[in-house]
Formats: sequence, structure tokens, C-alpha cells
Amino acid sequence: MVEVPRSHTGWTFVTNHARVLAAIADNPNIRIRDIAVRCRLTERAVQRIISDLEQDGYLSHTRDGRTNTYRIQPDQVLRHPAEAGLTVASLLSLLVQDETDRGRHGSHPSGSAGGTALRRQG
Repeated sequence: MVEVPRSHTGWTFVTNHARVLAAIADNPNIRIRDIAVRCRLTERAVQRIISDLEQDGYLSHTRDGRTNTYRIQPDQVLRHPAEAGLTVASLLSLLVQDETDRGRHGSHPSGSAGGTALRRQG
């Protein structure tokens, strides 16, 4: 059984929606359970966030048996007026490490190599 993550108190620089999106960008076939562990959220919270992201056109998924494959819309513009003109790809370029960086700085918390076109420019 997966341990329920401890909650975090206080503010953070990155929203839970951004964390979930980054986990999916790192591995488009990631399970909700694994996203929850990686992001330190409950599975229910992850399901709500994925629903939000899909409803607003940032994410879609296809189902193959019991597996979901997520597709991020990299050209979708961020929601807040302060980020006017910035895209999801811009945000993810800050949050998702490519495999080269991961190898240099230790393993990624999810343990997955992932795979996506959204990688850090560098």
C-alpha cells in the first residue's frame, strides 16, 4: 500500500497543478498513484488536478486497457495575466529535467526515465 504523503504547511513557489503537469511531462504513462507519491499529494487531489487540466485544454489522455497515456498541449498559454504569453512548454522547461541532467545530479524521485518533447533548453 502506498503511504499517504505528509501535508506541507506554508507557501511554495510551484503550484500542485504545475507539479502534476511536470510529472506527466516526465512520463506520459505515469500512474495517478505514482504522481501522488512524487508530488506528495493524495490520489484524489491528483485526479481533481488532472480533471482541471483536461477541462481547460492543457492536457488530454487516451486509455489503453488499464493504462492512461497523457498528452500535454505545449502551446497552451498559462492562465494568470502576469504570465501573459508564456506557454506550458515554457513552464515545463523550468520544471522537467532531461535525462542528461538527471544522470549528473542523481536519480529523479519518480525513478523513471520518462519521455517527452518538452525538455529544458540549455
